[in-house]
Amino acid sequence: MTKPIADPDLPPRFWEKKTLAKMSPKEWEALCDGCGKCCLNKLEDEDTGKVALTRVACRLLDDATCRCVHYEQRHHFVPDCIVLRPDNLDSHAYWMPETCAYRLLWQGNPLPDWHPLVSGDPDSVHRAGISVRGHTVSEFDTPFEEWEDHIIEDSD
Repeated sequence: MTKPIADPDLPPRFWEKKTLAKMSPKEWEALCDGCGKCCLNKLEDEDTGKVALTRVACRLLDDATCRCVHYEQRHHFVPDCIVLRPDNLDSHAYWMPETCAYRLLWQGNPLPDWHPLVSGDPDSVHRAGISVRGHTVSEFDTPFEEWEDHIIEDSD
């Protein structure tokens, strides 16, 4: 379920005034743009370390909302789901989508205009064509051997 962006408890443009490490849990969660890309399965080349994003979605991703259907209990269903935190960005940012707010801010880049915190509209990420809404395939219906056929983005 998408949360409203205009949250009076969040300081305006807090992401420009605080480091990731200094953000409150509520601010940290608000950085998520709702694109759903972090919930897509990735393939990593063992030789080069290059990461490819596939359209093969985690079993908990709702393709219509681009949100986890069991976010608070996701580790019960997907034990290896990574909890991204300021203290583990160094080891996990490389596989995050290029457009991810956590990755962008970690790299010292600004949030794009389509980001819901900037636009004030939770649907701006979808209208901008950044999200995977309606473009995923199920990991249950897609054999691992076919994941390469579903690559949508390669890392640099």
